[in-house]
Amino acid sequence: MKYRHLFFDLDHTLWDFEKNSSESLEEIFHTLTLIQYGVSSLDSFIQSFLKINTALWDAFDRGKVHHTYIRENRFKMVFEELGAQLPPNHSEIGEAYLRTLPDKKHLLEGALDLLNYANSAGYAMHIITNGFNEIQARKIASSEIGHFFENIITFETANAKKPDPKIFAYALETARAVPSESIMIGDNWIADIMGAKQFGIDTAYYNPAGLRFDESPTYDIRRLEELMLIL
Repeated sequence: MKYRHLFFDLDHTLWDFEKNSSESLEEIFHTLTLIQYGVSSLDSFIQSFLKINTALWDAFDRGKVHHTYIRENRFKMVFEELGAQLPPNHSEIGEAYLRTLPDKKHLLEGALDLLNYANSAGYAMHIITNGFNEIQARKIASSEIGHFFENIITFETANAKKPDPKIFAYALETARAVPSESIMIGDNWIADIMGAKQFGIDTAYYNPAGLRFDESPTYDIRRLEELMLIL
């Protein structure tokens, strides 16, 4: 066994952020009757949010914006992009999203099979996430995968966020792991892959879109099941 410790990202790697977000946004669209403010369709609302939210989290990974900025501005930006009137209760939209989203349970295809396989093979598994303690804990509980993981490392517990080497140092120290026996599995090139690579940890890039970069991960996979052939 080459590796002893598997470090997973959570959102977009195990937990199906797009599907869970889409369900949450659909509930908000209907409950708060957003069509009255000029949001012409549910699909445009979802697609605009996912695009803007992804861009904001990419800026967060690059150290350009804070968590608070994302929470306070993403729905304002969605309404602006859609040419819709910002509702007087627009803060309720963000609050409703944060109430609803973490209780969704959808995992990405192959995630549960991979976790069961790795668990039965005796790997020690951990999560490293840039999310909030409470929100990520609820996602893990809702999707019923908490029993697989020995440690959940968040930016709050580590006081650092990926790709900062401090969060990887904290994670390895917490897990009592060394880089040569560890692998980071994630979908985010900057935060997960480059962050871990610069710390000397092998990487498995979950890359369903087949993106290309100047550098290479240790493993480049399109489907999570491919990891079962590697581990």
